[in-house]
Amino acid sequence: MSEQPASSTELRSLLAKGREGFPFACEFSLAPLVRFWEQAAREASAQGAIARALQERLRQAPALAQPLLDPAELDPHRDLLAALMTAIFPPASWESDFGAAVFPFYPQGFYATPSFLRLLLAPDGVPRGRVNVDHEALIRLRTLNAYSLILKRLYDIDMAVHQPLVFTLADPETGLDRHFKTQFDMRFLDVETDGPAPVLSTEARRHLQSRITDLGVLQELLPPARFRFRGFSVMKEVEITDQEVISALKRDLIDKESIVSTARFTALQEKLRTLFRRPQLYLALAAIDGDRVLKLNSGARLEHACIFADSIHHKTSDFSGSIFERAVLERRPLFIADLETWPGRTRVEESILEHGARSVIVAPLVYQDAVIGTLELLSPTPGDLDATHGPRLDEILPLFAMAVKRSVDELNARLQAQIKDKFTAIHPVVEWRFRKAVLDSMDRRAVAGEAGPGEIAPIVFREVHPLYALSDIRGSSTHRAWAIQADLLAQLGLARDVLRTAYEARRLPILDQMTHRIDGAAGELEVTLRSGDELALIGFLRREIEPLFDHLGTFGPEVRERIDAYRSALDPQLGALYRRRKAFEESLTLITDAVSAYLDMEEQAAQAMFPHYFEKQRTDGVDYSIYVGASLLEDGRYDPLYLRNLRLWQLMVACGAAIRADRLKERLEVPLEVTNLILVQHAPLSIRFRFDEKRFDVDGAYNVRYEIIKKRIDKAVVNGTSERLTQPAKIAIVYSQNREAAEYRDYIGYLQKLGYLTREIEELELEELQGVPGLRALRVSVDLANARVDATAALGTDASRLGSAARG
Repeated sequence: MSEQPASSTELRSLLAKGREGFPFACEFSLAPLVRFWEQAAREASAQGAIARALQERLRQAPALAQPLLDPAELDPHRDLLAALMTAIFPPASWESDFGAAVFPFYPQGFYATPSFLRLLLAPDGVPRGRVNVDHEALIRLRTLNAYSLILKRLYDIDMAVHQPLVFTLADPETGLDRHFKTQFDMRFLDVETDGPAPVLSTEARRHLQSRITDLGVLQELLPPARFRFRGFSVMKEVEITDQEVISALKRDLIDKESIVSTARFTALQEKLRTLFRRPQLYLALAAIDGDRVLKLNSGARLEHACIFADSIHHKTSDFSGSIFERAVLERRPLFIADLETWPGRTRVEESILEHGARSVIVAPLVYQDAVIGTLELLSPTPGDLDATHGPRLDEILPLFAMAVKRSVDELNARLQAQIKDKFTAIHPVVEWRFRKAVLDSMDRRAVAGEAGPGEIAPIVFREVHPLYALSDIRGSSTHRAWAIQADLLAQLGLARDVLRTAYEARRLPILDQMTHRIDGAAGELEVTLRSGDELALIGFLRREIEPLFDHLGTFGPEVRERIDAYRSALDPQLGALYRRRKAFEESLTLITDAVSAYLDMEEQAAQAMFPHYFEKQRTDGVDYSIYVGASLLEDGRYDPLYLRNLRLWQLMVACGAAIRADRLKERLEVPLEVTNLILVQHAPLSIRFRFDEKRFDVDGAYNVRYEIIKKRIDKAVVNGTSERLTQPAKIAIVYSQNREAAEYRDYIGYLQKLGYLTREIEELELEELQGVPGLRALRVSVDLANARVDATAALGTDASRLGSAARG
């Protein structure tokens, strides 16, 4: 049995509770039916002849035209009743129709067709099963139907009652739910009034038309006590099992909360059993996610909003040659009446047979023209499922495709949440590896019978080639120190002006002493800015000088003028002078923003040429690391051509960064220079994700040398001199092997021909860095005067040029 819908209620309990809730008086009688036959007897037709014969029999049973208190009074006249009822239930459809004659506005039957009697009617005449309304709704529906009949018969006003009444009950043979929509025929009900019928004025009619379903208005204009009904109703049931099941599936599959437990997934399976009329049918779903198949059946544990969170994971290669692969490749359902006779069975089919299934349907789930999974229906009975089920299958496949797509999206969102929790932001190129790690941990936990993700295995990429470059602000630390020093001196000078003016107005020795303290601090600051001077001096001004200003302002207008000048010079948020520092920070930000944005733009083009790992950092400049290699890619597709391509691209981007920085000079309040450096590493290395730091780092002691060079290379000087390697408008290329230099000389020659670099190439030896001897460098100048050079459209975006240059 499937889950009972939330709105479904046992009809018998509703009727027992609400028998007294109906406001109209009713009388059970066959008089309207007798009158029908009396009228038919006047016709000169075959029906008239039948009616006249019945009329003769009715004269012998006058009680049938009188009010009846108990259906048992009809028992002696069952044959005659059957003949009378042919006016309602035609003999031709007698066996197949679901119909019954019931009491007025009360579904207790006294006569029914065989199908209705067998399936729907209990021995006491009340229909079995559940109904889709509650007590109040049922009373309201009966009352509205009564008023609809009154308005039509007495006032010629049509009042449509649209609320459907649906019965749900289990088929006694299969145990599966069947659904029936109820239609009431009230032709054999008479409407009688107690005295003259209430008159409806034009205004009352207008009011009624606007509030036609308002029971309060109806009862006010047409009091129920003024009316009564005599006769019986006809209750006809139309089977809508398919429509109801499909509607229920839509509700379940659209609402993600409806499939978050094993019980609810089993309810989906029960609905499909009802739809396909197969009580032993089993449902299985699978989603295709990359090279994985996430397979779910009714035995899976479901604990999450995503139905595939606890599914069994397989490789797509596990289904090679199977009925699943065939259904996906052919993009059409596969109907197998008996799997035991299926030729060329793989281990997949053998496993299905071992679990007792014989008849199988495998259908691809297609979403936006892409196969995203499969739906599998299984039965232990050979021949139970075949192509005759195709039309029903076509109706449900889009619903399950939508649900599978949403659940895969939710699984991906869940994986992303775990990835972000454990790894922070992950570069798209290597995201597949982190997804795989999380899914593998979930699989291990599932095998162990534990819920949730387990420990993540190490994530290491081996044999990757590193590229590193830096665009740095020359002397940024010195510029920052000068700016801080200038602002502090200016603020001390303004404070000195306040104290001196106050001393002139009122010669207090303490003011002169504080002025000397400020002079002493300014004198030391002019010599050098030491660590901690900024905090100490700002603290001194705030604690000892600024609190005096309110009182010193009473010394006269000149003092107040100096105080106002001091206060207006301070930054309102920092509470300190911030002019030179602001000019420096804005100049620094303008350059780093421009270089960073340019790098991002070029990086998009580089990713389009070949995917690689990219990591950028901003401090007083912009530096970035690139890793490229087969292990970074899910498909392992890699060729050394792409490494050469990226090295050439990297040199082109360094040219573009230098050009952009140069063109910003006129907009800078503080004249800042940009230097560019590229570090060449010929040998591949391994990188490992550090879970504690949530970042990639080189793996292995030998590879640590590369990281040491990266951290220290910007401070390198030319051997035998004090000259820094990095210089404005130049690009320094640091290497350790001759073949690295030879490769970059080719790239330099190419860019010289294009006008990006000047003809001069400097070959330099570097002083030994701490722990890193033997480094050399090539240094080239960017041709900033070349009018053909346009930094807004760097050569890095020209894939065809890059490809031809790299191949050359």
